[in-house]
Amino acid sequence: MKRIVNFSSFNVFSIEKEIWDIEYHNHNFYELIVIESGKGTHHLNGITFTYKKGDVFLLRPSDGHEFSIKTKTKFIYIKFTEQHLWEHLQADKKSELSKVIQLLMEDRSFVYESAIRNKADREHLLLLSKILLHEFSHKGLYNRETSSDLFSAMMTILIRNSMSSSRLEQISQGLNLTERILYYINVNAMDPDKMRLEHLACEFMLSPNYISIYIKKQTGFSVQQHVMRHKIKAAEKLLTQSRYNINEIADRLGFNDASHFNKIFRAYKNRSPSEFRKNDKAI
Repeated sequence: MKRIVNFSSFNVFSIEKEIWDIEYHNHNFYELIVIESGKGTHHLNGITFTYKKGDVFLLRPSDGHEFSIKTKTKFIYIKFTEQHLWEHLQADKKSELSKVIQLLMEDRSFVYESAIRNKADREHLLLLSKILLHEFSHKGLYNRETSSDLFSAMMTILIRNSMSSSRLEQISQGLNLTERILYYINVNAMDPDKMRLEHLACEFMLSPNYISIYIKKQTGFSVQQHVMRHKIKAAEKLLTQSRYNINEIADRLGFNDASHFNKIFRAYKNRSPSEFRKNDKAI
């Protein structure tokens, strides 16, 4: 897969295309893409879904993607590094939103389609992105300060649409040990080394035996069961919204082979991956 490298910590620009001519790729930066006009499909991490005016996509460096354009589309791109985010987030929001933003930046739980669902927020964020594009491009008086405020406002709207009010309140009050461990598992479930009990225990300064017992006692499920539940959810998404075959899905999710994947999936869903795909296919 091609990797696009950008050496600027923050960049804003727009492009208009009738045909998408950039091969499937990922980046060395975060990318906020706003659809100003047009429609088509977005291929993200193997999942295909439609896009339209007002849609917003937050891509992390590891995300691979490309577009297929149905009608001429104008994209507004906001490329930024994590360092830029922390340096330019409004000071009064840092303590309130820092944990939420960290979750948003690191979460890999297969979030697809537009990040903005509220109709008013879609309109506001599209307008803010246009103003930000103007400020960034024209380099007028106080343009850097204005750009920072606009970017901060956009991130706040994005967070508001990504997290439930109860979850925001919970995070603002701080995550307890169980929540921190479960979040770590959610983020790193696809990394077998980080899911080793020894590594997990070291991360939280606990003994391997104790962390295993602790998670089982607190949640009713073992660490490995939490990992597998995450993989099964990911498998459901890939089966219904991707064109990967069963062998490819098994490989992407770290199963030994398709037979192992079939056995585990059937144990959790009471049907084979093929049966699940046939009955629940979304594309």
